[in-house]
Amino acid sequence: MKHFKLYQAFFLCITLLFAINTQTYAQGITAEDVVSIETVGAVSMSHDGELIAYTLSVPRTEEESIGRNYSELYIISVSGGDATPVMQKPQSAGSPQWGADGRLYFTARLTEHHNQVQVYSVNSSGEDLQKHTDARHGLSSYSWSADGSTLAYMAMDPVSDERREQTEKGYDMIVAGENLRYMRLWVQPRDGDANIITDENTYVWDFSWAPDNNRLALRISDKPGADVDQMYTHYAVINQDGSGLSVLMDAPKKKAGMSWAPDGTKLAVIAGKVYSDPLPQRLWILETNGSGNHDITPADWEGTVESAQWMDSQTILFTAVERSSTHLYILPLNRGTKTRLAGGGEEIFRSVSTDSNRRTFAASVNTINHPGEVYVADVRRGEFQRLTHHNEWLADRELGEQTSITWKGADDLEIEGILVKPVGYQEGVRYPLAILPHGGPEGISMNGWNTRPLYPTHLLAHEGYVVLKPNYRGSGGRGTAFASANHRDLGGKEFDDVLLAMDHLDELGLIDPDKVGISGTSYGGYFAAWAATRYSDRFAAGITFAGLSNWISFTGTTDIPHEMSVVHWDLYWFDNPGQNWERSPIAWLNNANTPLLVAHGLADDRVHPEQSIQLHQFLEMKGIPTSLVMYPRQPHGLTERAHQLDFMNRILDWFGEHVK
Repeated sequence: MKHFKLYQAFFLCITLLFAINTQTYAQGITAEDVVSIETVGAVSMSHDGELIAYTLSVPRTEEESIGRNYSELYIISVSGGDATPVMQKPQSAGSPQWGADGRLYFTARLTEHHNQVQVYSVNSSGEDLQKHTDARHGLSSYSWSADGSTLAYMAMDPVSDERREQTEKGYDMIVAGENLRYMRLWVQPRDGDANIITDENTYVWDFSWAPDNNRLALRISDKPGADVDQMYTHYAVINQDGSGLSVLMDAPKKKAGMSWAPDGTKLAVIAGKVYSDPLPQRLWILETNGSGNHDITPADWEGTVESAQWMDSQTILFTAVERSSTHLYILPLNRGTKTRLAGGGEEIFRSVSTDSNRRTFAASVNTINHPGEVYVADVRRGEFQRLTHHNEWLADRELGEQTSITWKGADDLEIEGILVKPVGYQEGVRYPLAILPHGGPEGISMNGWNTRPLYPTHLLAHEGYVVLKPNYRGSGGRGTAFASANHRDLGGKEFDDVLLAMDHLDELGLIDPDKVGISGTSYGGYFAAWAATRYSDRFAAGITFAGLSNWISFTGTTDIPHEMSVVHWDLYWFDNPGQNWERSPIAWLNNANTPLLVAHGLADDRVHPEQSIQLHQFLEMKGIPTSLVMYPRQPHGLTERAHQLDFMNRILDWFGEHVK
């Protein structure tokens, strides 16, 4: 009887332990959770500051047809409360903008009205749907003039009738440089017909109305192409009737958004410092009369400008990333010194939109505890108020402790990154390490919500890993000098920064240095392949998605050969073929024994699938543990639910087998 009671007590303890473990596991984030997350994207505040329109990315469910997330559209009051739905799945909407008439405009493909994307609007209550364009082949970006009298939009030239007829007969050959299609700018009076105002040899990438309602600023090029978009566009001004095109800046460098000064005499633009600047990250002022251009970025400031608008004709309001946080600044032109209004805290904000008086702004804000939500803040005080609460179930999930850390990298340069401790972390215990390097290399790992299918941070933390996301030299967020610090040295000191981070975590007693895995995408995938070959002795396992394995063949197959050569290598491979080969992972296969999972999307134009195919084949020939996974229809990333789930589960399985 005594033995039976002991057995009962033992059985009860085991049952309780199992229940506790089951409960802990149930509270941790899962792959199914990650693919169910809804995220606020574009945010637009009404001119009077009373309403906010926002898009919500809504994943598809297991029961729905395969495809990208839906983009729902809502209106919410700045005082909070329930959001009014404007467009919900299975329909999608984008580019919300409030008009001078108080209506909310957006783009959508509503087949009951037109079989292509058009501009629509609703009133402030989300009702009275109206269609405003009839672009035969659809459109992309659009904007109303300030007085609401004229609409401008971008639309791609259609395939010619001759080309279509030849294709139907089987003459569908693709010849480089032939049958190019151009994005053109159309202008349409509110009650009139649309007309093209750019010529057939001008490709329009972006535009902005002048305050006088008669001119537009353009970012244009002489031909299409991803490489051209990245490096070889021009800023120009044109009259709304298509006359008087005047180029303001044609120097080759990265260029991004434009904003007119209220008096119409100047443009604030975001562009690179020089040709080899890896990012459009500096503030420039362009005189619209063509009298000069000026880089007004504060001297010795380590930051990356992301967006800019005018408070008045002498003061700029701009957002920026500094290391792994976001900031909102004002910059008077006559002083050249910036003043921070908001940021630097736990809120990582995107898609900032102000009222017409620049007193209040709305943004999509994420934190370490949740993905993007709608927040509102006073411009001068910068105090954030959260308005939406999507993904409330996340409050029931246990996340690892997340912080920003620093360490000394190569040459004692201070390097920063994001560290997440395992769920249930215990002081003094050494854990396996999962390194998740961002892409670019000019990307940035932010100290906000950091979990998504290709970078499942909290999924790994729940599985017992310390997770490190290093912002190695070459990253954005610290100005041109830091972003360029890896020039002519890819895979060199920038990777030493990562190795020294591993040593730092080892010295702190956080990790087991013999249990280190690395997983990354694109340039982060290059880091993973580089780790598993050149530095095979330091890594127990690697996972590369859409990663580079051969610098020479990559340059010959990517859609951005010039961009990659100029702003990342600062060197063309044929000027130094030895270094490009020496820094290629496949050049180090004789040094390798690290198991490497290789994955790629079959519709990837940025990093051709051949990069993964050749790497996997060579690994197999060398007898190194490997697996190749190719995802149909997927571009330079993963957009479909089933593929996202599959990849996350493969990460857990591969690291579980080879790291743990």
